[in-house]
Amino acid sequence: MCTTGEIIILSDDDDDCEDVSPNELSVFIVEVEDVKKSECAVPPIALDEDLVITFSRSAEVLPHARYDCPIHPFMATDCEVSVPVPNNHLMCDQCFCYICDKLASSCKWWCYSGLCHCNSHKKSDFWNNHRNCALLGGLKTFNLTLSEVDSHLRNAETMLQSFRQELSTLYHVFLKGRVLEECGPSQSRKNCRIFDYTPVYEYVSSFLNKADQQDSRAAAIMMLGATEDFIRHFQVTGTFLLQSPTADAAKARLLLLQRVIMSMQRQMVMADFPTGFRTKLHDFYKRLYFPTELKSVKNSLNVRPWDDVLLVSVLKGQNVTGFRKDKGKKDFLVEQISVVLLRTELLQRQHRYKELCRYLRVVETDNPLLFQQVQDLIPFFTCMMGDLPSALGSLLPTVNSPASRFTPQLFLFYLLVFQTATAPKLVVLQSSELSFDTAWEPIKDAVPLTCVTLVRFALRVHRCCPAVYADPQCWASLINVANTPKALQGPSPKFLLEAMGFVSSTLQDEYGSNIQIPRFFMEEYPDQALLLLVTGALCLRILDAPLNPAFPVLNAFKENVWALSWLWGTLSSSPERFNSFLLEFSEETENLTGLSSHHWFHLRIAQPDCKCYQKYLM
Repeated sequence: MCTTGEIIILSDDDDDCEDVSPNELSVFIVEVEDVKKSECAVPPIALDEDLVITFSRSAEVLPHARYDCPIHPFMATDCEVSVPVPNNHLMCDQCFCYICDKLASSCKWWCYSGLCHCNSHKKSDFWNNHRNCALLGGLKTFNLTLSEVDSHLRNAETMLQSFRQELSTLYHVFLKGRVLEECGPSQSRKNCRIFDYTPVYEYVSSFLNKADQQDSRAAAIMMLGATEDFIRHFQVTGTFLLQSPTADAAKARLLLLQRVIMSMQRQMVMADFPTGFRTKLHDFYKRLYFPTELKSVKNSLNVRPWDDVLLVSVLKGQNVTGFRKDKGKKDFLVEQISVVLLRTELLQRQHRYKELCRYLRVVETDNPLLFQQVQDLIPFFTCMMGDLPSALGSLLPTVNSPASRFTPQLFLFYLLVFQTATAPKLVVLQSSELSFDTAWEPIKDAVPLTCVTLVRFALRVHRCCPAVYADPQCWASLINVANTPKALQGPSPKFLLEAMGFVSSTLQDEYGSNIQIPRFFMEEYPDQALLLLVTGALCLRILDAPLNPAFPVLNAFKENVWALSWLWGTLSSSPERFNSFLLEFSEETENLTGLSSHHWFHLRIAQPDCKCYQKYLM
């Protein structure tokens, strides 16, 4: 059987039908009755049409704003809030309040005089602003739009409102003060009061801790919202003052503000904030009330975005001066040291070492001493790029050499990097953080430097860094670099004799800061010549000052006894200092156990080819 209903037949006739009679309309509505299935054949005229609708029913009413209700007409007004406009208060089951964004039946301001949400609609700026304020709540003060607000920001606004209520209560308790429990005999308990800001400080700190655990945008909103409240707090002078800085509202306020600034700067550098959101945060911060003593931090959130034109040009190597002109205005790449440290950290984590080196060579900051420690890391970052020769050169420039500030540990660190082309995977902010404790891995595209290059590097460091020059472990490591795994054959006596003068003149040349080793010296005995050069430098070190402990240094010669003999021959040019050195070494070896180094010393030194020096052992 066919179902009783309406059949709507649409024509594809596109002609203008303004003056046609009803019988000529292109839409036909035909009433049908229940008939047998065999009688439900489509009329021949309908077979000629493109579209045939064989069934329809009444539309289901979906949720909608009151002004779009299909059942109850709505009269739009601009800002009528005193009384409901006629019929606007009527609603169906699916009507929503435009302001509250919930069912109209649950809106308590639907017909409330002075608000009258029933009159609201989207074509009025007045009602749109009213809706934004209602839905954004405290977020409205940040000039955010509804499209920018997500669940994280709504949760942040809820937490911020709860924080403000509790903070207000705690601050009023602080302003009242409390009676000091024990007063002197001449003091009146009634007048002896104490004002301790510590509970307020601790509550704000705990809220900032919660903010750190939120989404980056939510954390920024919570921190700045909290700052808006506590920055207005002031200290009340009591009859008794506590020494703790958190007890004084002015000092505690500064501590809290410094923490907020540090966290906000980290967010602005580390988080990928949209430009519009970043601008709104900055504008909110600038609008805050800053007491006179805090005016200096008012520009602390002026952090350049990563897409800043000048910053981008520096990172890409297109600008090596850190200066540009924009419409006649001069722009210099100057950033706070805290921001420089944050960028240094992030670029390391992203393995963008080349860009980091460009940035550190150009940027200027407000803390030159701390910034110098960061710049001293440029050679390490260059190593991580795989360019060890350039890294070595950046350690020893003619002016302000980072190697001149080496510690013995740092010298040994770089020596191992250059020798093995490996390095630890670290994120560091100063050279003292470079260590051997972390696992070392091969550096991509890096090739170990030659022994000759390493020796020249070490000798140049000795010239400019007294700490490395004096350290025995650094000397032992240098001798190990010049040594080979197997014992070297002793050179001819003629070569050894000639080497004494050549090595001495090379090392003592006042213009030899960049030590050059002539090819002729390395032709006949290349490995031996290199070891003699290092041995000659050690000789000058022993003649210059006591070397303690000396045993690890001498032991680094291993089986190359001929080099030790050559050392004694060179030291004999100063008998008094040679005698003193032998005495120092003898006293040192007496403290060693077993067949001790004293026995080793006689075995190594009292050889037939150096009998002339045995008298100094007596």
